[in-house]
Amino acid sequence: MAELDLKGIHEFLVDVAMKAGEMITAAHPSTSTTDTKKNSSDLVTETDQAVEHMVSTALKSQYPTFEFLGEETYKPGMQLTPSPTFVVDPIDGTTNFVHAYPYVSISLAFVHKLTPLVGVVFNPFTRQLYHAIDGQGSYLNDMSDPSKVTKHNLPLKNPPERLQGLNQALVAMEWGNERSGNNWTVKTSTFASLAGDTSISGAMVHSLRSLGSAALNLCAVASGTLDAYWEGGCWAWDVAAGWVILKEAGGMVVGGNKGEWEPKVDGRRYLAIRGCGEGGEGKQKEFIEEFWGHVKGRLEYDV
Repeated sequence: MAELDLKGIHEFLVDVAMKAGEMITAAHPSTSTTDTKKNSSDLVTETDQAVEHMVSTALKSQYPTFEFLGEETYKPGMQLTPSPTFVVDPIDGTTNFVHAYPYVSISLAFVHKLTPLVGVVFNPFTRQLYHAIDGQGSYLNDMSDPSKVTKHNLPLKNPPERLQGLNQALVAMEWGNERSGNNWTVKTSTFASLAGDTSISGAMVHSLRSLGSAALNLCAVASGTLDAYWEGGCWAWDVAAGWVILKEAGGMVVGGNKGEWEPKVDGRRYLAIRGCGEGGEGKQKEFIEEFWGHVKGRLEYDV
């Protein structure tokens, strides 16, 4: 295969994200007109499907030999392969979308040999575009002012603050759509351990946050506004774009269970840690080990 033009792919994905953003902001979904998939917390709208159709059509026209993996066209048994693949979530944060809560994004990634190489995450309501190319840094384009675009390097603080322990951390988590069984028990027990007072062996984190979008959670960690994000149950299309954005900002991604130092993009359980100044990778690994000590059980998901 000829050398991949990652810059060209990046530029095309940004253009597609802008078009998708127009479709998303023009829609007016409601809870009464929304369909469900797995259960009442797993939502899908006509806009999700229309955006994915637009995105897939554009990508297949421009890159006809590349594979495509999207949330709304996924069928059980489909897997991410080493082939060049676009991995797409047309609306990450559908529940937020139908409630008019403005933490919604389109997440577009290019993955080759199972490694995310280009990531574009766009929130069309806040007009914030996060983007990265492997080996070329990570950026936030703030377009909230219609008259200009302000481009920031990620993380936003340079150098980033030293990574402290969990008792100084702001941590993202999500409830997910599994509300019973082992994974639900592991999640809720872990949330309690992270938030609990040290007198009951808790980590006493500063607080827990839930933006409702895995892609935006990862971008917040990349920005340095969140220290970590622990997740189980989401899919490759939720994390692939944010993965490269975070890594290019000096962050790390490991597995959500203890000892999973080399996670797969489609592994469905993740722990993301922001970049740090003093201490570097060693301090990140200390933080990860401390975090894993508060994971109560093991997350188990079908891939």
